[in-house]
Amino acid sequence: MNHLAAGETRSHMSCECADLCRGCESRALSVCGSLEDDAFHGLQRLNHPITFPARGVLFNQETPVRHVFTVVHGVVRLYKLLPDGRRQIVGFALPGDFLGLALADGYGFCADAVTPVTVCRFSRDNFADYADNHPQMLRRLHDMATHELALAQQQMVLLGRRDAEEKIASFLLSLQKRWARISGRVSVTIDLPMGRQDIADFLGLTIETVSRTLNRMARDRLIVIVPDGVRVLEADRLEAIASA
Repeated sequence: MNHLAAGETRSHMSCECADLCRGCESRALSVCGSLEDDAFHGLQRLNHPITFPARGVLFNQETPVRHVFTVVHGVVRLYKLLPDGRRQIVGFALPGDFLGLALADGYGFCADAVTPVTVCRFSRDNFADYADNHPQMLRRLHDMATHELALAQQQMVLLGRRDAEEKIASFLLSLQKRWARISGRVSVTIDLPMGRQDIADFLGLTIETVSRTLNRMARDRLIVIVPDGVRVLEADRLEAIASA
């Protein structure tokens, strides 16, 4: 018997799953985008689409890994709880990103929904068995793991000896590139569904520093602060700050 975790909603199984896959804008970026039609339909049969409301919990740190996820819509916050109770946000998962496949028996971090989120959810064991029989999926997973490692390395540099303006400029440009990869076009408006406290926790800053720095960038005409995001006015100057 299947049980839903608090905060999640089960979609209407097979027909809903098929509709979700047909309209999926992130398929080309996700692990299933590596599969030809026959193999894709086999994976589709293992899928249990789930919708989480904003602040809904996908999984908690160190709980047993029973499922893996592909983000279809929305933004997921990834964070670690430190021994003193503080949190360190380690990333934001966007459509096409894959979560949960790890060597450990427990999840290495917490994941919750920043916005309403729809995911494709698979049993970890079923997914692993399927991937073992489809080398193209294993290659895609390897590419994703390599990409995640690169992002982790960038984050280490970002949390190092960079000042607040450099950190925020790098964060904005990185997010702009990630949204462009999803939409297929670069937009001067960068969606920021996460709050300033989330940005602060990701960059190792205080919320006051994030707010002051964004306001100063706006006064300097680097950006315009708009509802739920910023609009870049001087891309070259922002790049120069991020590359300092």
